[in-house]
Amino acid sequence: MAIRIALHHRTEYHFDKSVNLSPHLIRLRPAPHTRTPVYQYSIKVEPEEHFINWMQDPFGNFIGRYVFPEKTRKLVIDVNLVADMVTINPFDFFVEEYANQFPFSYPKQLHKELKPYFEVTESGPRLCDWLASVSREPMQIVDFLVALNQRLQSEIGYVIRKEPGVQTCEETLDLSRGSCRDSAWLLVQILRHLGLAARFVSGYLIQLRPDEKSLDGPSGTDHDFTDLHAWTEVYLPGAGWVGLDPTSGLFAGEGHIPLACTPDPIDAAPITGSSEKAEVEFRFHNEVRRIHEDPRVTKPYTEEQWGEIMTLGEQVEQDLVTNDVRLTMGGEPTFVSIDDMDGAEWNINALGEKKRELAGNLLQRLQQRFAPGAVLHYGQGKWYPGEPLPRWALGCFWRADGVPVWDDPRWLAEEKDPTYYDSEDAQRFLTILTRYLGITQETLQAGYEDAFYYMWKEGTLPGNVDA
Repeated sequence: MAIRIALHHRTEYHFDKSVNLSPHLIRLRPAPHTRTPVYQYSIKVEPEEHFINWMQDPFGNFIGRYVFPEKTRKLVIDVNLVADMVTINPFDFFVEEYANQFPFSYPKQLHKELKPYFEVTESGPRLCDWLASVSREPMQIVDFLVALNQRLQSEIGYVIRKEPGVQTCEETLDLSRGSCRDSAWLLVQILRHLGLAARFVSGYLIQLRPDEKSLDGPSGTDHDFTDLHAWTEVYLPGAGWVGLDPTSGLFAGEGHIPLACTPDPIDAAPITGSSEKAEVEFRFHNEVRRIHEDPRVTKPYTEEQWGEIMTLGEQVEQDLVTNDVRLTMGGEPTFVSIDDMDGAEWNINALGEKKRELAGNLLQRLQQRFAPGAVLHYGQGKWYPGEPLPRWALGCFWRADGVPVWDDPRWLAEEKDPTYYDSEDAQRFLTILTRYLGITQETLQAGYEDAFYYMWKEGTLPGNVDA
């Protein structure tokens, strides 16, 4: 179940005269590692007379480099995307065993590859005091990050700050408040001081109004909205980059769509460029709207929708009757022993002491009752992941018109009285078969199994498995 949304983000610069624009770097395309499914994306830039070159920066982010050959009185950047707000579990990852607990050390090669994300650029007294209060006692890494992120959210108030740039860590800690980018950069520096690779993230934050109000605690936003946002990512061996949002104290989920992830905030700016000196009028528009919603527990079908569904169903039913369309549905019938209904083999275990024997008896009784003249087949069934051997499958095959598939049951093997054949029997059978098929015996080819290989495979089975 998902809610499909359309995001529209428009940025406008209107100049009081015609000006030359420098080449602009635009980082407004979802990053390659975004987990929210993005189905459509487009970006339109005015003036239309421009050259564009898409590239990836050293950190893998998509960048559009726009060159404007003529003077212009406006610059407009219009982004549209369509995405599915599928529920994403932010804790759906595994961590290498050596990194399960904080503190840990990155392997030498990995540390070398992550070198830009370990750079500590701030070490002021307030930051050092804050770090000194962080316990270095061994702790599960996920629990450690949750606590660290929530502590920062509780201690640093969120404000909308229109001034350019990012506050220093000292300023943010001294004021006990900052914008999302200030808190994100503070968390980056904290993580690096603690020996964890971290990077700054710029992206879109989408938050949708919940269907129902929370019975205990805040319900969240009362309307759908989106905005440019900043958060932090930390690199965990085995999991990769994991998003932390210190503004909310939560891990990044489906509402976080990264656009640029870099070691330093300056390289993650959505738009980088300049113009000749002029008076500028700035306009900004960012909105999200729902374009499709699947019914769900908290917002099921309306009575009108149910009525339409029932009307359509009745129409389809009438069409099937009119055209004499009949449906026969098969399946995999199952059964439970009447003598041991609570036994493990009838409830939780795949096999047991009596299941195979009773299944064979049931198959023969079904054949005698419903399909005389059928052929019985004992073969290999499904092979489920994690199980060392395939299960068995019993089949009964007959013709609906009553013509027997097999006339003489004497020639069907009886598992209660098994008969064994060797390679000479197989060769004799195939020789006679080629004669009936009218082909030469030269078409026969012997096949050999690697006995030692299968002995080795059998030796790898668990001790409680009967091969």
